[in-house]
Amino acid sequence: MGISPFFCSLLLLLVLSCPPPARGRGNAELGALMDVKASLDPENTFLASWTVAGHPCDGSFEGVGCNEKGQVANISLQGKGLTGKVSPAIAGLKHLTGLYLHYNSLHGEIPTEISNLTELSDLYLNVNNLSGNIPPQLGNLTSLQVLQLCYNQFTGSIPNQLGSLKKLTVLALQSNQLTGAIPASLGDLGRLMRLDLSFNRLFGSIPTRLVDVPSLEVLDVRNNTLSGNVPPALNRLVDGFQYANNPGLCGVGFLGLRACSFLDHTNPNRPEPYEGATTGTENIPETANLKLNCSQIRCAHSSKASQASVGVGVIVVIFVLSAIGFLTISQYRRRKQKLGSAYDASDNRSSTGQAVEVYRKNGSPLVSLEYSSGWDPLADGRSLGVFTQEVLQSFRFNLEEVESATQYFARKNLLGRSNFSATYRGILRDGSFVAIKSITKTSCKSEEAEFLRGLNILTSLKHENLVRLRGFCCSRGRGECFLIYDFVPNGHLLCYLDLKEGDNRVLEWPTRVSIISGIAKGIEHLHGCNINKPALVHQNISAEKVLIDQRFKPLLSDSGLHKLLTNDTVFSVLKASAAMGYLAPEYTTTGRFTEKSDIYAFGVLVFQILSGKRKLPSSIRSAAESCRFSDFIDKNLRGNFPEYEALKLAKIALMCTHECPEKRPSMEAIIQDLGNCTNTV
Repeated sequence: MGISPFFCSLLLLLVLSCPPPARGRGNAELGALMDVKASLDPENTFLASWTVAGHPCDGSFEGVGCNEKGQVANISLQGKGLTGKVSPAIAGLKHLTGLYLHYNSLHGEIPTEISNLTELSDLYLNVNNLSGNIPPQLGNLTSLQVLQLCYNQFTGSIPNQLGSLKKLTVLALQSNQLTGAIPASLGDLGRLMRLDLSFNRLFGSIPTRLVDVPSLEVLDVRNNTLSGNVPPALNRLVDGFQYANNPGLCGVGFLGLRACSFLDHTNPNRPEPYEGATTGTENIPETANLKLNCSQIRCAHSSKASQASVGVGVIVVIFVLSAIGFLTISQYRRRKQKLGSAYDASDNRSSTGQAVEVYRKNGSPLVSLEYSSGWDPLADGRSLGVFTQEVLQSFRFNLEEVESATQYFARKNLLGRSNFSATYRGILRDGSFVAIKSITKTSCKSEEAEFLRGLNILTSLKHENLVRLRGFCCSRGRGECFLIYDFVPNGHLLCYLDLKEGDNRVLEWPTRVSIISGIAKGIEHLHGCNINKPALVHQNISAEKVLIDQRFKPLLSDSGLHKLLTNDTVFSVLKASAAMGYLAPEYTTTGRFTEKSDIYAFGVLVFQILSGKRKLPSSIRSAAESCRFSDFIDKNLRGNFPEYEALKLAKIALMCTHECPEKRPSMEAIIQDLGNCTNTV
């Protein structure tokens, strides 16, 4: 008996509606990710969340970030303990913009197939055990902005083809075993800001074309075997040009370099790449708190078996998966394939089905993608309130960026710790130094609206005498909020008080006057109100909060921080301030902070700077009133100060520390007095 047309139609409908086999439930990207996983983590120890039954963009794939079109845009697996290789299958992720595999123990060579990722802007393979030559095909990555290959075992020469990366801003190749000359083609990288070639075996001259790169700020060629004349124009980089331990270099105007003879004049724009010896030890950064699979002397090289057959097989697999994925792609097109809101295990991933808009500001050192290990209260569908999208994109970091910058909060990067926070030194991917303050969630305001208002105030504070806030990040998984500030190199003002005679940190008189003036201008900006910011009282001014930059300009830190903290936390901070004498006397009766209480603390600072003492004697006011310079001016100055200025500053300090707040001047009046003080001969 035959089958009726009705049943044939029904059978066909059932076949078409049935889901494909498990491998085909994803798309071509899923297949590529599974091959990448098998190569990176052959024992399935660290990437167990990557499964064929999952979807790369639903938040379940650890370290995978997707763009607004549901395409894999970032793989962020730094410091995960991966011990495998980088697979040629990575080429199947056509829309990848960021690949972050640094601080692992990966071995083998960089697959040439990676050059097919034409949208890739960030490639981080640093601090691994990678070996072999740097593929010339990397020159095809025309969107690349950051290339980090440092602290590996790469050999051979630097490919000339890297000069084709016109968008490159950072090229870090230090601490490998590279030989040959520095390619003159690197001088064609018009946007290059940072070039680090230190601790290799490079020889030949420094190409003069590098001098012509307008944006170059850092050139580090230390510990090579370079020779010849250093282009004089590199003096413009000042401390950004590092050249120590190259005995063959010569030049004029560079400390420690001999003058050149006619034998030193070679043609630096025609270097010949050369492959030399490949033995030696690698230089792991002292702040890299990692356990690599290395012997005490050097990491063992893996075998260099040909991967051509593997590459062909992967291409075939990707092609087949693409065909299968085509049958089901319509199902996924209906879904909002955006990166899921990331919650920790305690949340049971209750909101992973909610789509979250992904923002990425190309070329910025800030990464604004969410991952399963991070949480951002500004990006889980709630109202942004006072924040605009522009502020959000400009200031928001994600947890992966914070962890990478601090090298996973390595103890050697710890700058300081209090009972509610810790501050770490960090380096962003653009090479700039930052200070990252982590604040425990229990110390932050519990009301989200209040907390966001506080953050908005912090982002509005922009002044040359205030430490600049670069961004912020909140992590529910870690239970911390992070504030990322510019790093200020010369420590805080306390470091310049109570110095012994002859200490080279003793501040000269003009520097002291300049510091006092700068602090006053910073406070005035806080107290002022304009369309961009409300009037703000600092509440916790002290010598420890005055940071000193490389030009001895003062910058007030922690401005507005109390807007993020609970009242209990703020009160605990005040104990130290009271002990040091910065707390205005009226606070004990009113319990309130005003502009006048900030001015009182400023007056104490002026006395400290004049006397060079942390703890002021009770007699300092009477000494200042009686003009007894020997009793209130730092003896380390040895009398090298104008008495008129000293009296004027002493008068300002006396007025600011008056017991009656109404008798204290405004900061505007103080600045006017300081101007009269320094302008009078």
